[in-house]
Amino acid sequence: MASLKPLIMRANRLLGASLVEQGLVSIDDLDEANERLGELVSAQSNAVQVSLLSILISEKQALDENALLESLVEEHGLGLIDVRDVDLADDVKASLDSKVCWATLTVPFDQIEDMTYLATSFYLSPAVRTYWEERVEGDIVWFATSLESVTGFLENFDSSATNAALGASN
Repeated sequence: MASLKPLIMRANRLLGASLVEQGLVSIDDLDEANERLGELVSAQSNAVQVSLLSILISEKQALDENALLESLVEEHGLGLIDVRDVDLADDVKASLDSKVCWATLTVPFDQIEDMTYLATSFYLSPAVRTYWEERVEGDIVWFATSLESVTGFLENFDSSATNAALGASN
């Protein structure tokens, strides 16, 4: 987690700035959410699962996620996907780092030749896009996904990985 903390903080900070810039949240709501994010990151050992987006949508109810998704489709040309409905190929599953996925709220869900398909709730964060662009070989096709979709997928993935590890040790 310590190695991901700078990425988490930068990704959230730049997402917040983009949300304000696009008129999706007010600066006052962002300030309150940032303060809450700081509290949660300091207090939780599993802070990789804490995000500004979840605070703005669920806790503060200061961001309409549907408006965000509509903006990503209309203004950025992204497709929408519910990543919970995707059956990952074994090679994609094997290379998936759930801590990085949690930190960036982004999941690589398919790879065909030199094309990687990413589902993200953090597209508006330049830090997230840069992080993945520097780590993925070839081209990226970005898809927007809801916070519920990506977190549900990651919770299920982590649970399956834990169960597989327990089964292997027995």
